[in-house]
Amino acid sequence: MSPSTTNQPPQAAAEDPTTAKRSVAERTGGPDRRKTDRAKTVRRWSLLMVVVLAGGLAYPAWTFLRPKGLPEGFAASNGRIEATEVDIAAKLAGRVEKVLVHEGDFISADQVLAKMDTKVLEAERREAESQLRGAQSLLETAQSTVRQRLSEKEANEATVSQREAELDLASKNFQRADQMYRNSAIAKEEFDREQSTFFSGKAALSTAKANVAAAEAAISTARTLVFTAESGIAAAQAKIARIQADIDDSTLKSTVSNGRVQFRIAEPGEVLNNGGKVVNVVDLTDVYMTFFLPEAAAGRVQQGAEVRLVLDAVPQFVIPAKVTFVADVAQFTPKTVETAEERQKLTFRIKAHIPPELLKKYVRIVKTGLPGVAYVQLDPQAEWPANLKVKLPDE
Repeated sequence: MSPSTTNQPPQAAAEDPTTAKRSVAERTGGPDRRKTDRAKTVRRWSLLMVVVLAGGLAYPAWTFLRPKGLPEGFAASNGRIEATEVDIAAKLAGRVEKVLVHEGDFISADQVLAKMDTKVLEAERREAESQLRGAQSLLETAQSTVRQRLSEKEANEATVSQREAELDLASKNFQRADQMYRNSAIAKEEFDREQSTFFSGKAALSTAKANVAAAEAAISTARTLVFTAESGIAAAQAKIARIQADIDDSTLKSTVSNGRVQFRIAEPGEVLNNGGKVVNVVDLTDVYMTFFLPEAAAGRVQQGAEVRLVLDAVPQFVIPAKVTFVADVAQFTPKTVETAEERQKLTFRIKAHIPPELLKKYVRIVKTGLPGVAYVQLDPQAEWPANLKVKLPDE
């Protein structure tokens, strides 16, 4: 019996070393791939070390530079120094004649800042003065007429007295004549004469009394003319006073005791409407900081509470102030706050005014618009930290 056979292929011949090396290189990607992987690994470790190192340095730096926490009883918020602005404007429409100040000039109370053209107003004043003289002349005439009519009335009243006396005599003569005529003691002709005298006396008396009434009416008319003339004088005087007030108002003066010119809005020669602005000034005695606090802190802020202001431009100084306004209604934090997250919070607006006597002392160095931080004393018994004690430039 012949030996058994199988279908398995014969054992492969021994592998070639070159072929083996090529197969390993193909599986590992070759020398170039190994170099690339090694470079990536080095970069990963380098980046990780940089991140760790940066984090290690950043934390101590943040810890050193961050502001110290406030003690209990205080709150802080960002704000800007502001001052009340006043627009010096023309009351009436007209042409700007002069502007006597420049931007940045310091001004005081009642200082003349600008002048408006007053030629038209001065002409109107001369016209009103002429009307006044005319009304005064009419008054003199009316008063003279009144005196004349009073004299006429006195004369007519005297005439009435005379006519009454004459009538009394004529009446007695007529009565005697009538009695004598009845007794045939006198002729009818004499009786008729006495009768005529009597009735003439009655008519004369009536005429005299009518003249008195006419004189009284004339006096009333003359007094009405006096009243009209006096009204004309008063109207003319009022017109002159109004025009003079308009002329005075055409000289534009400062309404603030200590201020600074911020803008020259109009220049000489420009024509303005009623209320046209000429100069904008800031009142340096009414300087304050507006800031916002959340409900938890704002609810504890009292009117008149002490505030300390630290400005970014001069952080070495601490400026005293007092709370003068706390809003009754919450509002969203305004857009001037930097982060969108903060702008979504409901806060209360608070104003802290710097004392006017302090502002007068440093009026020449007061600047508005400077950002800073307001520190508010929520608890009146809380003691201010040493770094928030008042410190001013001369101290």
